[in-house]
Amino acid sequence: MARPPSRRPGHNRKAQYSLFASYVVAMAGAAIGLLLVVVAMFDPTGFAAIRTGTAELTRPLSTGMKRMVGGVSSIDEVLAAYWQAGSQNVGLRRQVEADRNRIIEAKGIAQENARLKKLLKLVDEDSSALLSARLISSSASSARRFARLNAGNWQGVRPGMPVRAAEGLIGRVHTTTPNTAEVLLLTDTSNIVPVRRANDNVPAISTGGGDGSLEIRALAAGRNPFKPGDLLVTSGIGGIYQPNIPVAVVVRTQGEIAYGVPLANPTKVDAVVVERAFEQVVTRPDPGAATNSDPNGLAAGNAATP
Repeated sequence: MARPPSRRPGHNRKAQYSLFASYVVAMAGAAIGLLLVVVAMFDPTGFAAIRTGTAELTRPLSTGMKRMVGGVSSIDEVLAAYWQAGSQNVGLRRQVEADRNRIIEAKGIAQENARLKKLLKLVDEDSSALLSARLISSSASSARRFARLNAGNWQGVRPGMPVRAAEGLIGRVHTTTPNTAEVLLLTDTSNIVPVRRANDNVPAISTGGGDGSLEIRALAAGRNPFKPGDLLVTSGIGGIYQPNIPVAVVVRTQGEIAYGVPLANPTKVDAVVVERAFEQVVTRPDPGAATNSDPNGLAAGNAATP
């Protein structure tokens, strides 16, 4: 009887090497995770530097993943829109015909407003906007609610600046790196925003629930004044957010607390606007004030003369 070969088949060797490599990767990952925990506990400054470097290195990957997730999440919407295209076209035609007179009237009102503004020398400008940027990632299920912005210190972004989208308020800048910034979302438990009800100015405080919702508490003692469907906007109190930015809509009430959902969903928002703090915009000196008060520059000349 022939002696069996001492060497094992190549297939088994490959399986053993693959298993050994997976063990090595798992142990290395556990060691790196443990090292990061130790650094975060005993050297917060060093951990912040590691976090900043990681944010810079993963910025291109986060941008690509954001686009891929957005494309995959919109597949069901595209299929539903294609299936209901016929009935939607009929409804849209009827709506266009019904709103044609209103559109003509609205254009006339817009032209009249433009003429009156020119007559009164009113200029529409928003000096609070700093820059436009994109959200490249956001946390949907973690204990802390953050989103990452593809702009940072080099673009003028600073901690505390409000971030808003066309739908409403997103949050405020929490930390920055040279080219990225972390945005503290409205739904984070540590984010508190002074708000008011849009129709009657009832003041309240909005606090993140940590689960994608907001808790709204009225400042006045007594019965809960809110009801489902109420629209909440920023009040301007606190000096961070400018007034009248849409924040949330109330969906239910329970006791003295009203629960709402943000109008701007970070997972579906792409472009955002980073603004200066409301207090900074209000207290900014007018560059033309000195010129208007002293057209001949006499004050400057007298100040320079000893």
